[in-house]
Amino acid sequence: MNHWHYGNYAPPHPIPPALPRSDRGDYTVAGHWLLARLGKRVLRPGGMHLTRALLSDVDVSNAHVVEFGPGMGRTAAEILARAPRSYLGIELDRDAADTVALVAGQDNVRVGDAARTDLPDASADVVIGESLLTMHDGDAKEAIVAEAVRLLRPGGRYVVHELAMAPDTQAEAADIAGQLAGAALTKVRPMTVAGWEQLLMEAGLTVERVRVARAVPLALRRQVVDEGIWGAIRFVAKLARHTEARRRVRQLRVSYSRHRAHLATVGLVASKPAG
Repeated sequence: MNHWHYGNYAPPHPIPPALPRSDRGDYTVAGHWLLARLGKRVLRPGGMHLTRALLSDVDVSNAHVVEFGPGMGRTAAEILARAPRSYLGIELDRDAADTVALVAGQDNVRVGDAARTDLPDASADVVIGESLLTMHDGDAKEAIVAEAVRLLRPGGRYVVHELAMAPDTQAEAADIAGQLAGAALTKVRPMTVAGWEQLLMEAGLTVERVRVARAVPLALRRQVVDEGIWGAIRFVAKLARHTEARRRVRQLRVSYSRHRAHLATVGLVASKPAG
């Protein structure tokens, strides 16, 4: 792990564009990568407001930070602006990793699996993962959390930012997850807030902070807050020029709207016992 001290880092704005999974058409690429192609840089369900709140909770300044699945690098830029002692992103998608490297430096991003990073034990003060666990089944969720625990020093903290749900029955939960996955063309496996807490506690972590907010990732107001006015305008302009992408985004919006009463976003901070 490269321990690079960033000092007074100023993230580039806007983050240079990239096209993750550029070999696939708009009708087959996963929903989050489709949104990235259209210029959306904040791909987290709770938006930048929740991300910034969580970063304030853990205070990454002067910390060794590992981020699982940095995506377009928007959270990486926020982390680096807070002057960590070091930053390393582990990204499975090579195109996305190239984009994050423009923000963090080539030596500070690796293409790899968050469940098997090959990093040394107890090498991180903070591990962060956003919108990653939601897209994995139970065993894979547990493997990623276990890897985060392995990487953390005693007293270190794990931060997650995920989609949550509050269905009345298990069958209803499965139905909602299936409909969201169908619209996104990728796995969507949200859990209840209590379920997310239990996942972390069963891995031996102590949950210190829970933040819950509404899930409105594609609302116009959220777009303006996350991307800025001009970013939101560029997104709409690109959408107008791509018929298939426009159809896909409409499907995503309808799916989220249909289940809005049962969906939320959750941010959790959990610590590894010091003893």
